[in-house]
Amino acid sequence: MNPWPKHPVIYEINAWTWLHELSRRHRRPITLKTVPAEEWDTLAAWGFDAVWLMGVWERSPAGIRVARGHQGLQGDFRRALSDFTPDDVVGSPYCVHRYVVDKHLGGPEGLIAARWALANRGMRLVLDLVPNHVAPDHPWVLEHPEYFIQGGAEDLSRAPAEYFEAGGRIIACGRDPFFPPWTDVAQPNAFDPGLRQAVIDTLDAVGKQCDGLRCDMAMLLIGHVFERTWGERAGARPAEEYWREVIGAARARHPGLLFMAEAYWDLEWELQQQGFDYCYDKRLYDRLEHENAESVRLHLSGDPGYQNKLVRFIENHDEPRAAVTFPSPKSRAAAVTIATLPGAKLLHEGQFGGKCVRLPVQLRRRPEEPDDPDLEAFYRSLLSAVRAPALREGEWHLCERSGWPDNPSCMNLVAWSWRKGEEKHLIIVNLSDFRSQARVRLSWDDLVGRSWRLTDALSEAAYDRDGDEMCDPGLYVELEAWGYHFLTLTVALPSCAVMNCTAGLSRSNNVTPRGLTSCP
Repeated sequence: MNPWPKHPVIYEINAWTWLHELSRRHRRPITLKTVPAEEWDTLAAWGFDAVWLMGVWERSPAGIRVARGHQGLQGDFRRALSDFTPDDVVGSPYCVHRYVVDKHLGGPEGLIAARWALANRGMRLVLDLVPNHVAPDHPWVLEHPEYFIQGGAEDLSRAPAEYFEAGGRIIACGRDPFFPPWTDVAQPNAFDPGLRQAVIDTLDAVGKQCDGLRCDMAMLLIGHVFERTWGERAGARPAEEYWREVIGAARARHPGLLFMAEAYWDLEWELQQQGFDYCYDKRLYDRLEHENAESVRLHLSGDPGYQNKLVRFIENHDEPRAAVTFPSPKSRAAAVTIATLPGAKLLHEGQFGGKCVRLPVQLRRRPEEPDDPDLEAFYRSLLSAVRAPALREGEWHLCERSGWPDNPSCMNLVAWSWRKGEEKHLIIVNLSDFRSQARVRLSWDDLVGRSWRLTDALSEAAYDRDGDEMCDPGLYVELEAWGYHFLTLTVALPSCAVMNCTAGLSRSNNVTPRGLTSCP
């Protein structure tokens, strides 16, 4: 495969439920080894750079027992599946028994076949790494208890939900410091040199099977976080950061292996400095959900090197469905936003059809929900547009926008541009419930002295505008609530001469519900 693109589009698939649905559709058992070619072709037609097959590793028998007996999870299962049965529980993909492809999914041979099928269609394969915890029946627990955070008999007696006994040792359950421990996993000690070497060896094997890794809860392994979580139980903090050591060793053996961090608590920059190619941009997700356009603009005004290494998303298996969190038309504005920003884009199976049920990861199947064909058509257009070379390898720039003393609605708009050589694009999004107007200023000197045609990739509307005006005072834009433009700029034909705003802008096929309009 060629090197990863600078701004890749990654598609997350729940491997177990996807194969279950394919088996029902084709009326025969299907594993990763026997996925029909047309199903891979369907994925390739979307233009993804990579597919994240979430949850391929061997599920833990002990974890399955915990999930089937967990009262809180039972409620989640029944809310997701009205006809739920205990057989639907196949265990958590984040309770890894061994880093071997589960036999129910086709085993190692199945993964080889899947990776070949993806590569043959120009797509890379991303798999999971779960560094902060392993299953309680993982071989390391009995063979190398020194790899784990340990307690004593008094800990087990005092907090039986936080520790368990294995081979005469008391092992801590994995945890996030802000939540109760996860009772189905054991906590490795990130400070232990033996554990680090074991992870490096595991990564050597895993790195031969994929092109990238999504690292679960990566920030929990940062030295000061782990130290704060476990204190003296972890022992002395090593001089070398966990991720620097682990990623450095993996890259020495697999130079092209991509590392993507699930990250929270504003620790993205720190993880980037420790070797991660991309880190989750949960802050942008939260701003899109709860805050205003200005907060989004301020977020995007950060260092370009930082922006280029963020993962933009409005849905994944850990978050509620976008159709629920971002009801239409907000969901489309949010999708245009994350899909056209620098960095990686993470999209989730079911997102394009407007699925509403968030599936617990322990289940093998999901409920039947109708697809939204209009939303699917929107995503096809959007993903086709973001394949443009400028959005994949070009230069990104956050645009200035301004308003008028009696009309501050420009604050509801956010705009940015992409350029590669002569290829130019402008994206403008209204992140509000109100119709809004603004002047959006472009900083390209070669606009001056020419007339330009602006073609919207998502509506096919076209607008003719004067280059001088687009530079100063700026392109006049009026967008309805949650409206957007994805504009491609090309030199207008001589017959399409336009005048500046003071004389009235001429227009060509430019009347749309979200349209650019002339100044009032």
